[in-house]
Amino acid sequence: RVGKRCGNLRVLNSYWVNHDSVYKYYEVILVDPFHKAVRRDARINWICKPVHKHRENRGLTSAGKANRGLRAKGHLANKTRPSRRAVWRRNNTLSLPRYR
Repeated sequence: RVGKRCGNLRVLNSYWVNHDSVYKYYEVILVDPFHKAVRRDARINWICKPVHKHRENRGLTSAGKANRGLRAKGHLANKTRPSRRAVWRRNNTLSLPRYR
């Protein structure tokens, strides 16, 4: 929600903080991509590129990756990588030779 509310800022990361019976609460770190200190810092200026717009909508933050089940690596992640939709499509698409 905060990514849509603050459209001029980029979401660097987000992580779970707390929950109650109705809501889950996340802490979100926002970065101004046009701030000079950000653009000059070699460790963080990657977020200034246009390809990193709305990372939160694509599940690329820490909370998004956890929600997509991407915390596991190796043979534990056979049914989750690169995404669950891609794995489903790979397993449910019939591929036949052209001439049988």
